[in-house]
Amino acid sequence: MNKTDKIYIAGHRGMVGSAILRKLQAEGFSSFALADSRALDLRNQLEVKEFFRQEKPRHVFLAAAKVGGILANNTFRAEFLYDNLMIEANVIDAAYHHGVEKLMFLGSSCIYPKLAPQPLKEEALLTGLLEPTNEPYAIAKIAGIKLCDAYRAQYGCNFVSVMPTNLYGPNDNYHPQNSHVLPALLRKFHEAKTANESFVILWGTGTPRREFLHVDDLADACFYLMQHYDEPGFVNIGTGEDLPVLELAQLVQRIVGYRGEIRHDLSKPDGTPRKLMDVSKLHGLGWKAKIDLETGIREVYEGVKSKL
Repeated sequence: MNKTDKIYIAGHRGMVGSAILRKLQAEGFSSFALADSRALDLRNQLEVKEFFRQEKPRHVFLAAAKVGGILANNTFRAEFLYDNLMIEANVIDAAYHHGVEKLMFLGSSCIYPKLAPQPLKEEALLTGLLEPTNEPYAIAKIAGIKLCDAYRAQYGCNFVSVMPTNLYGPNDNYHPQNSHVLPALLRKFHEAKTANESFVILWGTGTPRREFLHVDDLADACFYLMQHYDEPGFVNIGTGEDLPVLELAQLVQRIVGYRGEIRHDLSKPDGTPRKLMDVSKLHGLGWKAKIDLETGIREVYEGVKSKL
């Protein structure tokens, strides 16, 4: 990648896309093709083709997606499958037809089978049934990986895929119903502290284990891999460390300074029992995460608490 190359970041206003944009700007890149969803509907093939025809980006980071937590994934199943399939298909195909030098597709750890051996190795893909609550999103992301590989095999495209673990950081979604577990906990504990409530409700048993990566670390990994990775398949991006959701809740509780009780709502689903990434392939390529979880959450909370 040359610093004068034009780069298209699909989803540049989201948590992941904005982090990639910040990273590239910090590295001295200044030529970007950017369009939010109001200016460009990535589900519309004609709009996407016209955008690529006009902008002619040399590199593409495909970070745009319809995202949400367990409830949103399970409720809007058709939208999560259709929208994400259309977004990735349109962008990947347009990248091929308009001569993009390299494209990076970003997926999610939910692509793995629900009961895959832990930690999750890249070769575990498609070896078992998916977690039902987020199956539509997972299927769309699996299709994106396979689409990149198909364009690589048939047309020689340098299209690569990376699968991040659970992410957190600036520009996260704090919606009461549609957010992921960490921002949901930050909001819950902050609101409970502000309202002086005696308890906070935690969905499920709190026993599932989760891994969390700061989105700035993800952006750093994407920038690194865009320059050093050129293979079919995909690379896990994570820390290689996890913790139970209950311990995460207790960590957030300490950071927020909430002194009440944690109660469990056992009518709510736990989701996948464990999702820990095997990051040996990533480490072998020369990259490791740098931001520890407590430091990262503290920084995030300081940045958002006035807005919650």
